[in-house]
Amino acid sequence: MSTDLKWFKSSYSGTNGGNCVEVATCPHTVHVRDSKDLTVPALALSPAAWSAFIQHTVV
Repeated sequence: MSTDLKWFKSSYSGTNGGNCVEVATCPHTVHVRDSKDLTVPALALSPAAWSAFIQHTVV
């Protein structure tokens, strides 16, 4: 994965500091990671898979 990705905190992350989901987008991939543990590899999803995931996420 490129180190040039621009990561941002997902709007699905909590505000209390316990949920730290970060997302970086590219034309054909949405990268998702847990910013609390950057040793764990990020997920690489298609835009369609990411869209399906967030449609079923309950906040």
